[in-house]
Amino acid sequence: MPLPAPNLDDRRFQQLVDEAKKFIQQRAPEWSDHNVSDPGVTLIEAFAHMVDQLIYRLNRVPDKNYLAFLDLIGVRLFPPAAARGGVTFWLSGPQEQPVLVPAGTEVATERTVTEDAVVFTTSADLAIVPCRLTRLRRHPVAGPPADLLDAVIDGRDMSVFQQTPAVGDSLLLGLSAPVPSCAVLLELDSRVEGVGVDPRQPPLVWEAWTGEGWAACDVERDDTGGLNKPGDVILHVPAGHVTSVQAGQVAGWLRCRLVEPEPGQPSYAQSPTVRAVTAATIGGTTPAMHAETVSEEMLGDSEGVPGQCFLVSRPPIVAGAEPLVVETSDGDSWTRWTEVDNFAGSEPFDRHVTVDRTIGEIGFGPAVRQADGTLRQYGAVPAVGARVRIRRYRTGGGRQGNVARRALSVLRSSIPYVSVVENRNPALGGVDGETVAEARIRGPVQLRAQDRAVTAADYELLARQAAPAAARVRCLPAGDGSAAGGVRLLVVPAAVPDETGRLPFEDLVPDDTMLATIAADLDARRPIGARLVVEPPFYQGVTVVARLRPRPDASAVRLRAQAEEALYRYLDPLQGGPDGRGWPFGRPVHSGEVFGVLQRLPGVEVVEEVRMFPADPLTGRRGDEVTRIELDRHALVFSHQHQVRVEQR
Repeated sequence: MPLPAPNLDDRRFQQLVDEAKKFIQQRAPEWSDHNVSDPGVTLIEAFAHMVDQLIYRLNRVPDKNYLAFLDLIGVRLFPPAAARGGVTFWLSGPQEQPVLVPAGTEVATERTVTEDAVVFTTSADLAIVPCRLTRLRRHPVAGPPADLLDAVIDGRDMSVFQQTPAVGDSLLLGLSAPVPSCAVLLELDSRVEGVGVDPRQPPLVWEAWTGEGWAACDVERDDTGGLNKPGDVILHVPAGHVTSVQAGQVAGWLRCRLVEPEPGQPSYAQSPTVRAVTAATIGGTTPAMHAETVSEEMLGDSEGVPGQCFLVSRPPIVAGAEPLVVETSDGDSWTRWTEVDNFAGSEPFDRHVTVDRTIGEIGFGPAVRQADGTLRQYGAVPAVGARVRIRRYRTGGGRQGNVARRALSVLRSSIPYVSVVENRNPALGGVDGETVAEARIRGPVQLRAQDRAVTAADYELLARQAAPAAARVRCLPAGDGSAAGGVRLLVVPAAVPDETGRLPFEDLVPDDTMLATIAADLDARRPIGARLVVEPPFYQGVTVVARLRPRPDASAVRLRAQAEEALYRYLDPLQGGPDGRGWPFGRPVHSGEVFGVLQRLPGVEVVEEVRMFPADPLTGRRGDEVTRIELDRHALVFSHQHQVRVEQR
């Protein structure tokens, strides 16, 4: 796509004539005849026409030349990236037959008066497979396993673990069929026997057997208090769940395992019991992306000339896992054309096309005049009158797709037995398309880098191009926290605040796919011998405990909420810091700055006290009170459970 040029002077012929007539009224008020028949007005129109031609030429320099130079070095606007996330489909009740949610199913947010609905499309088929419990076994870490199913069917209470529970004891549940990516409801009946455990945080994990071993299940709900009372457990089984053999029995296995308790977390002194267990599939989760699918779109008819271009009706085109398929037909059959980056290596009979995803342009090969005067055709040209179509593409993308958890609640495609749809986690990765102003800044940097990673700025630029969903990228030169000759690249993904405006800590850790994409792209561009490590930064948790005195006309409840919001906003790795563009890497945190942030709030009369503590975001463990928290060059801050108290007079 050619970069759009700015309009330096948008005045036209009639505007120039009107301005000249207004100037006449000021300088020569005795000239009162301004009709087109007046010779003076004729001269004004002649000069206005000449000035209009000058403006036409003016609008092509100097910014247009600059953008033309960017075109020559191959700078193109980046298309928007689509947000991605998982969408869970809940059934109205357990079914006896599998329920299929086909790929392309559309879900959306609620449409409001001021905002349109944000539409997501599922990327893969989801089969919600029914299941029932067929096996139940106790597997102590030391000692023989025991089959509990017959006793449970008879209604007898059976110990889940050995009499004195030990770390590693597990309860295995065998399902009649594997349920990958499904939500399983376990209904358990038991009595209080697991003495010593805190029912709010039992040291238990639920896992499912995959082809590579035991993988953790996400626990949607657990009403049993650590298997200590009757209740339901809803598990989200990972996608790799398969049938396997455990102790000579074939089933789709799940297990509840006793783990090492955290410091201060009580464990079991006696084993809990179970007297009844049932299992059923009540839903499933599938990946989705912020895009709508357009199928079988006719682009037009070919004129049989080189370099012909066609535009899709709904740009931009979102890049996906499937290649874009362009077809032509001059009869009943359709011929497929292959997408290429450019026509430099295309022969005259190669069916190649280029795709500009930003504007949705499909281009066929051009003809270029050679030095001897002959024309060289790069890529084939469709025959005259051939119909051109695009089989399927997806349109969408942008930051509006970064929706919060449970924002996707509208099912736009009708699916039997599905009653509720939701996204249990926020959708991430949506990035707006690049603007011309951003391309102007990137151009000189890209020209200097030449697609080679040598300096720290080169690594950061190429990493952002490889993963547009990365919110921040920081490159540490060799010798700082890395082995000699190594490069350390820190990646912070884009994250969406929750309902309270706070960033979930797990959303600040980039997934393996993003890290692998950046590493693979930079691996081909780094100097030979330079070692590269791509990883998330270290997050230093900060807890602020403050005491405020409000003004007489201020609401204490509102002031407390504003103070907490200000602390979370200032100590934010993405949008915090002194300049509001994210906390700088390695910048220490001073209690005096926090004092100033609170004192500037409207409604605060006096900040009585500010106490600051380093904290671990994973365990929640808090350190001793300090006035300054030092950060390494590879570290960022993370707000962790601030506490604000507003004292009334």
